[in-house]
Amino acid sequence: MPKCLILFAIITKIVMASERPNILFCIADDWGAPHATIYQNDSVVQTPTFDRIAREGALFWNAYVSSPSCTPCRNSLMTGQWHWRLQAGANLYGTLPQDVESYARLLKQAGYHTGSWRKSFGPGALEGKFLQDHPAGKVYPKGFSEFLAARPDTQTPFCFWLGASDPHRGYKKGSGKDSGMDLSKIRPFSFFPDTEEIRSDIADYYFEVQRFDSDVAKAVAELERIGELDKTIIVVTGDHGMPFPRCKSNLYDSGTKVPLAIRWGKKIKAGQEFHNFASLIDLAPTFLAAAGVKIPGEMTGINLLPALTGAGEKKLRPFIIAGKERHVPSQEAPNLGGYPSRMYRDHQYLYIRNYEPTRWPNGTPRWQKAALKNTWYGDTDNGPTKSLIIDRQDQFPKAYQLCFSKRPAEELYELSKDPDQLINLAQSKPELTKKYATLLTAALERAGDPRHGGPVYDFDQQPYSGGGPKFPALRKNQ
Repeated sequence: MPKCLILFAIITKIVMASERPNILFCIADDWGAPHATIYQNDSVVQTPTFDRIAREGALFWNAYVSSPSCTPCRNSLMTGQWHWRLQAGANLYGTLPQDVESYARLLKQAGYHTGSWRKSFGPGALEGKFLQDHPAGKVYPKGFSEFLAARPDTQTPFCFWLGASDPHRGYKKGSGKDSGMDLSKIRPFSFFPDTEEIRSDIADYYFEVQRFDSDVAKAVAELERIGELDKTIIVVTGDHGMPFPRCKSNLYDSGTKVPLAIRWGKKIKAGQEFHNFASLIDLAPTFLAAAGVKIPGEMTGINLLPALTGAGEKKLRPFIIAGKERHVPSQEAPNLGGYPSRMYRDHQYLYIRNYEPTRWPNGTPRWQKAALKNTWYGDTDNGPTKSLIIDRQDQFPKAYQLCFSKRPAEELYELSKDPDQLINLAQSKPELTKKYATLLTAALERAGDPRHGGPVYDFDQQPYSGGGPKFPALRKNQ
């Protein structure tokens, strides 16, 4: 090849690299909305780094996961697809099917330096091509600094997944209070008894939220050190709601709504706030679009860049859908199924369809009969709040009913009057319920849901390799 053509190719590569942004994706484990300071839920939790990213970029008030369970949420995020399209990947401890791609692998094929730290995929076991080439990028055990040191050169754009185990349980009991948090200022969800023990449990959760925020701060400092802060898309979010009753593994806002902030130097006007809906499945096509990589046709997420770079709210979703298949197999033997459900939410109402209302929504209380040996309310992680509500259900019957009792096939909540979604209107407003049922069905048909016309798939029959919260031995480890 003539020297002039070689020189041209090198210059072209440098120019292209300079135009393609780096991507720093930061995700907490079990961090739900509204638990960041900037959302002004209460003044106790302190998230200065998340707040900075939001102030210097965009804050999303209505960001949702595809499913409020670790594996399906992360699978959907990586692939830009609704979790119910991912076969076994729609369940906790499910794998990724071989016929899908992740955004990180596509970016790697386009010349990006890719990597990850701590929790990305999972829990579950990767198979086939994903064993050879990790869907979140090569794992760097020492973190972001090690990843940057392995970068081929400063002209190569990078994509890094900064994962965390925080604020997943278990917690060091009293860690929040011991750190100086004022328990009297904590505002629990209204479906929790307002006791000091529960406030302390929330403070322990806040303590780990803050630890995650400090991890993000260190990564941001690294970007500043190498002079690439403003050429990096920074995303900070969580994979679903907090690990408390009626939160994680539930389709209420407390389970599916997550913090989300995005910064990209001068590309995104600082101080934007969005109130229309975004799903975390929208991040994959957004990253690919920013890098100039073709978005696969099977991705059901939408590119957020038009909204972020000037087009505003109208480019976001006017409503959101989400769902749940199997979290922990927590029904009674021999039923190893989950609690299949779907939701449709707009700014006025939340509608939930429960396909198996005879099942326990958060697991059987009869642990002696559990299909997964000794599992106790298996879709809710063990912790002081769970134990208090169950052990004192005579004192707090409403909390127990909302968190653990069986639910009807349909639920409908009016959000302006009932933000915590406590009063089910499905029976008292049948015409409105029918309207939202129709809206949900139409949305799921378009989204390729196997329960609504998509390729047939039996989620309940898939193997499960994980455990579940036990009774009573593990309660000592709360």
